[in-house]
Amino acid sequence: MDNRADVREFLMTRRAKISPEQAGLAAGTNRRVDGLRRSEVAGLAGVSVEYYAKLERGAIGGASAAVLDAVAKALQLGDTERGHLFDLARAADGIPASGRPRRRSSKAAATRPSLHWALSAITDGIAFVRNSQQDIVAVNELGRAFYSPIIGDGGRTPNLARFQFLDPAAHDFYPEWELFAEMCVGIMRSEAGRDPHDRGLQDLVGELSTRSELFRTLWAAHDVRTHGTGTKHFHHPVVGDVSLAYEELLVTAEPGHVMMVYTAEPGSPSAERLRLLASWARTEHEAPQNIRADISEPG
Repeated sequence: MDNRADVREFLMTRRAKISPEQAGLAAGTNRRVDGLRRSEVAGLAGVSVEYYAKLERGAIGGASAAVLDAVAKALQLGDTERGHLFDLARAADGIPASGRPRRRSSKAAATRPSLHWALSAITDGIAFVRNSQQDIVAVNELGRAFYSPIIGDGGRTPNLARFQFLDPAAHDFYPEWELFAEMCVGIMRSEAGRDPHDRGLQDLVGELSTRSELFRTLWAAHDVRTHGTGTKHFHHPVVGDVSLAYEELLVTAEPGHVMMVYTAEPGSPSAERLRLLASWARTEHEAPQNIRADISEPG
């Protein structure tokens, strides 16, 4: 990935989103664009126009934390966007993965017994671990049943981004498909900013850019996000519509890996449908056993 191009396009797209009125400036006349001018961002950040223009050309290496913070405030960046800007600057300075060691292969996380034990201990919710390339590398029993449209019959490692953009079944599984697509790309953009040397992520972006016009459009928007917590709506082929709250937990033993846990509000229709799905999974015990074996070793 081209760090200078990413910096340039990120700053330009953020600047285009802020109107003079939002920044507390008079719009004036003869404006060719709706967003802020470079000179206006420079003034708000307290730097020279020449220096800000240099940053926006992608030459962000060596920029101080104070300057980056001032630019972030001038562009009214959210916490995730601000973090992304700092990640891009660290990458330009040659500091990998936000100062952490380079990420290791997902193989260790997928085969570590204790991780599978932890997932198996979650019996009333859906739990899985994904890596920075959106691969599902470990999953609990209810998660295997819930994500059966993605996991399928095994073989290739299940990948959330490929399913989102390349599998027609995603439109049924995700009733809010376009929103999920935006979230998926925003998360991938954040991951790319944290570690631009992630070859697996580079290959995935190249594949999806070639095969999906929507992915190309969303990737070019340079929007970033973190998952954190929230609620999602799904349509499962076995139990129908479910609304689930989710929590994202970092797997600190494996940089770049996160554990996602989905649960339903106690006593809700969605909770009852998860119980029905768990019952269905038990009757299909042999197939989930095969799926578990397939995804334990990424390939």
